[in-house]
Amino acid sequence: MKEGYLPKEQRKKILLLCDDIRMHSGVATMAREFVLGTCHKYNWINAGAAINHPEIGKRIDLSQDTGNRAGVEDASVFLLPQSGYGDAMLVRKMLKEEKPDAIFIFTDPRYWEWLFQIENEIRAKCPLIYLNIWDNYPAPMYNESYYESCDALLGISKQTKNINEIVLGDKAKDKVIEYVPHGINEDHFFPINKEHESWDKLQTAKTQLFGDKEYEHVFFFNSRNIRRKNVSNLIAAYSLLKENLPEDKKDKVALVLHTAPVDGNGTDLFAVRDLFLGEDDSVRFSQGKLSTEGMNFLYNLADITVLPSNAEGWGLALTESMMAGTMIMATVTGGMQDQMRFEDENGNWFTPTPEIPSNHRGTYKKHGKWAIPVFPATRNLVGSPKTPYIYDDQIDFEDLSNKMMESYNMSKKTIKENGLAGREWVTSDESMQSARHMNKNIIKYIDQTLNTFKPPKKFTFHKVENQKPKQLQHKLVY
Repeated sequence: MKEGYLPKEQRKKILLLCDDIRMHSGVATMAREFVLGTCHKYNWINAGAAINHPEIGKRIDLSQDTGNRAGVEDASVFLLPQSGYGDAMLVRKMLKEEKPDAIFIFTDPRYWEWLFQIENEIRAKCPLIYLNIWDNYPAPMYNESYYESCDALLGISKQTKNINEIVLGDKAKDKVIEYVPHGINEDHFFPINKEHESWDKLQTAKTQLFGDKEYEHVFFFNSRNIRRKNVSNLIAAYSLLKENLPEDKKDKVALVLHTAPVDGNGTDLFAVRDLFLGEDDSVRFSQGKLSTEGMNFLYNLADITVLPSNAEGWGLALTESMMAGTMIMATVTGGMQDQMRFEDENGNWFTPTPEIPSNHRGTYKKHGKWAIPVFPATRNLVGSPKTPYIYDDQIDFEDLSNKMMESYNMSKKTIKENGLAGREWVTSDESMQSARHMNKNIIKYIDQTLNTFKPPKKFTFHKVENQKPKQLQHKLVY
């Protein structure tokens, strides 16, 4: 029986507002992981968002499947599919019929504007807990009304926690504000050596991916093909790397892209490849959904995982890669800094502050040996009506190529040792980047919020000036 187990009838009920937890998005993946890891402690109802959800209006019982996977016989997990992100009537109905003990929000707050506008109705009955996925500076003061509406703000990175505190200012002391990084299941992603029972299956996967070709160094990318992920620059950097290799080594490297080659929110990667490399078969596309086992094989076949994003709340592929014992290379931005473990001359882990909110300029030089950081060449201010400003940390593809060459020049022995050091770090109590750490912290801070929550006795409407269209038109003052 799991530590802290409660019978179903004694558990608190949590309404989870996020992606449908059966999906393969980063949010859904993490939500599914912490529902599995906490269903012995809470009963969960997932108002599961998706674009044009085909099962809208259904109530789907996931209890048995979740319980079987989690080892909890009396798990209670239900899914209420939603097209888009629901509306105020949905939550009002939930509050009346389900009577949740807390509402747990996990995605960008702009998807839930209506939710924060009815906080007076919600917080009269239960607390609002927000797991914040924000990723970069300047501190988003336009989110102040959202953050003020919450009783607890949990940040997926140290940078996000710092942002929560900056935006709330003096009001932060009245809320639960903590650091809860994304956590990966250690049993799902792990190193595979010749003695491991999965070795033969790994070799089969290698043949399926590469055929009879043998590569000395494999670069791997796993994420969506969208502009922010910077995949085109990765292909350009890889092309430059090949140009700088000796002639007899040009066919000994490979770039594996586990992404959609063409995405309406990104670009046509076939066209980008052809521009820089022609129809180079060393650029391999791994398409379609893979099982967790299949993804673990890809990480194990790689020498290094590269994520050159311009902005990133966390960078889930990096944590998965480290769990698999594979080195990482990434832009110094957002939550990816946590995974690289920058530290000062005394060995103190870099923690963002209002004075030094990010290490993008290299204030802290030392980092974990499992990581090769790529520092931004430029920092641009971009935005949209709902996100008026955010820094875009853009790297130079020539800098990226030089870092890829640094990886290429490492010995296989060094690469393996560095990768295993990453595995040791990511599973440690200091990093807290495993699923068991995440689930423990989710329980800790939900309980803390429930135990300290006091429904506001009264409030007044306070007009908010200079708000953009469709943003909050009021602020509640208690």
